[in-house]
Amino acid sequence: MSQVEKNRYSANELSEFEALIKEKIDKAKVELNELKKSLTKSGDSGDDISNNSTKVLEDGADTMEKENLNQLAARQQKFINNLENALIRIKNGTYGICIDTGNLISKERLMAVPHTMHSIAAKLSKRK
Repeated sequence: MSQVEKNRYSANELSEFEALIKEKIDKAKVELNELKKSLTKSGDSGDDISNNSTKVLEDGADTMEKENLNQLAARQQKFINNLENALIRIKNGTYGICIDTGNLISKERLMAVPHTMHSIAAKLSKRK
């Protein structure tokens, strides 16, 4: 058998990637829900503080914490969207193909970053 370069992943490999992606989506959704709960709870602090300057400092810290939680939630939602888009690429047959080079993305890279659309070579050439 000749060393023909593979240009698509097999159905078995794609189902392996699909299972990995679904598992990551489930975990990411749990984390997103926890972040959302933290956001709603962060405004539930008591108002029984007697020192006004302490209250101002706490309000500033609460605001900063809420901004951080909002950023984390937004990043988590983007991650979920990217994973869901990867599932769509599996269904339409374009999963694992680099959008820059048209070559197959290595299995190792896809196992580490299953939502990627870029091969290592493409990523490295963009840095230059």
